[in-house]
Amino acid sequence: MTLDQVDKPIIGAFWMALSGICFVGVYVGVKYVGTRLPAAESAFLRYLLGLVFLFPVMRMLWREGLSREVMKLGAVRAFVHTFAVTLWFYAMARLPVAEVAAMGYLTPVYVTIGAVLILGERLALRRGVAIFLAVIGVLIVLRPGFREVSMSHLAMLGSSLFMGASYLTAKRLTNVASAEMVISLLSIGVTIGLIPLTIPVWINPTGFELLMLFLVATFAVAGHYTMTLAFRSASLTVIQPISFLQLVWAVAVGFLLFGERIDGFVILGGVIIIGSVLYITLREAQLKRRLERNVS
Repeated sequence: MTLDQVDKPIIGAFWMALSGICFVGVYVGVKYVGTRLPAAESAFLRYLLGLVFLFPVMRMLWREGLSREVMKLGAVRAFVHTFAVTLWFYAMARLPVAEVAAMGYLTPVYVTIGAVLILGERLALRRGVAIFLAVIGVLIVLRPGFREVSMSHLAMLGSSLFMGASYLTAKRLTNVASAEMVISLLSIGVTIGLIPLTIPVWINPTGFELLMLFLVATFAVAGHYTMTLAFRSASLTVIQPISFLQLVWAVAVGFLLFGERIDGFVILGGVIIIGSVLYITLREAQLKRRLERNVS
């Protein structure tokens, strides 16, 4: 085994850990923005300010061009993602950071369910059990009947659902467009999609709110970039478990910066959801390797 082969998993784990820290930075920025601005406006300003990061790749995107299929898939993804981010901003500004992080891990579960219902993929018994356990994890986090399930909780569940639809569309889009084109279409499309939701509720933002939302955009771009570096450096089975450290960072940040109580039920539910997602991810990787061996 060469030094390069030894180093790659370590480098991949490093980039994925850094990606998780960046996304927690997104949480912190949104919490500091607070609830004065409507959720749609906060999301709009975050995406509008984030367009500055597209400038370096504009020439390359112009050369690549747009086919009708790419435009159609890009528009569908931007449409569902618009609702995902609006609901997420609403929930993030009002819920403890750890709860948002825990429920956010539901997105891969929704993707698995969507792949069965929409793409016609087979749902094996073990994956079905993993999905059932993820639902149990959500019930532990929410504890309906033992405490009030607020609109913020429902918004976060809805956000994960729309995010799952966005990922399913992205899965098809990546087959016909470059990664840069996929990201750019999402950034531009969501910015446009948020305009009609923002205009009726517009409130003039303060300089501090604009600064925080620019930092949110910066952390989000950095998070996606470092995640890409992680996927390039190591296999999914190596880096996926590292991504779950994000829940640890979220609990720590919520406690240290915002004085949020460490809720054992949220941590327990989050661990169950994470375990379910980890099983689904590792199982998918195993099946993919088996299929590749059979083809070769």
